Amino acid sequence: MKSSKETVIKIDISTNQDVSKAEVNVLCFNLTPYSQITQFLCCTAFVFICYLAYGYFLELIFSKPDMKPVSLYITLIQFLITMALSYAESVIRNPIKRKVPLVTYALLAALTLGTMAFSNLALSYLNYPTQLIFKSCKLIPVMIGSIIILNKKYGFLDYVAAFIMCIGLTMFTLAGSETSPNFDTIGILIISLALLCDAIIGNVQEKAMKQYQASNNEVVFYSYAIAFLYLMDWLTIYSNILLLSVSGYCGLQAVLTLVRISGATVAVTVTTMRKALSIIISFLLFSKPFVFQYVWSGMLVVLAIYLNHCSKRRPGYLPPPVGACWRYLHSFYRSEYKYLKIKSKIYTDYV
Repeated sequence: MKSSKETVIKIDISTNQDVSKAEVNVLCFNLTPYSQITQFLCCTAFVFICYLAYGYFLELIFSKPDMKPVSLYITLIQFLITMALSYAESVIRNPIKRKVPLVTYALLAALTLGTMAFSNLALSYLNYPTQLIFKSCKLIPVMIGSIIILNKKYGFLDYVAAFIMCIGLTMFTLAGSETSPNFDTIGILIISLALLCDAIIGNVQEKAMKQYQASNNEVVFYSYAIAFLYLMDWLTIYSNILLLSVSGYCGLQAVLTLVRISGATVAVTVTTMRKALSIIISFLLFSKPFVFQYVWSGMLVVLAIYLNHCSKRRPGYLPPPVGACWRYLHSFYRSEYKYLKIKSKIYTDYV
């Protein structure tokens, strides 16, 4: 009995030590050595500084007219930069080791995309204070989501606070509709969808982080990376630009290697044949008017390229078929010239 009790005591002590040594980080700053109040003040300062700047730049961007068509593109760039910063932080600190299943991250990514895309799009219909007051009222959908997802229970005062918040939100909306020139009921619907996604995402994140002990950086990186892929698939122009850039880079590397090992002449010949194949594919895959003159003109261009290639490889060399054609044309025009000259002389003598 004694030994078992001692064993239990030792296990409890080691667990407490592990908890006390848990790292507290904000970005790349390690706050573990500092007191809890210092950690709280540093985190609060980061929240205020970063999100005040975020709000300023967000309103600055969407204060310009006609931002509605590009709101999704702005969201895409946000996801890309956030993903890159998260990866850079993992390189500086610790490599990201995924603990949460990809299915959960797929759901989190969809919710993250909904939250940010709808929030940005809503600014095309609402002014920034109205959008912000709606975002501040996510307590109501979060409470509903936590009751359904996490089986949480709330007290009487929580429901009173939610009710008062609904009243304040309604009054603020009515005031905004009367005073703001940039107000639309469609914006209310869009920001409500953002709030719905925001409510679900908070509860899913809480459940995943507690269940799998995932780090902040892991959750941010995978959520935003998968959401970035979602949005890229939606905005196909960016996926096409990405594939365009990747294929162009790889092709350029191959051409330079070909120049290095075989010379510029061979490289130009290969790229020219590629262009000819590209022309054929263009006519096959993309509808455009076709006339047979394309064939003859293309054959002449290919012949010119071939002659240029022969001239560079063997100066003064004339391929036999081309030489025969040249001799035939030369003799033909020479005979024609003699015939016309004789005819002209006869005509002159006659006159």
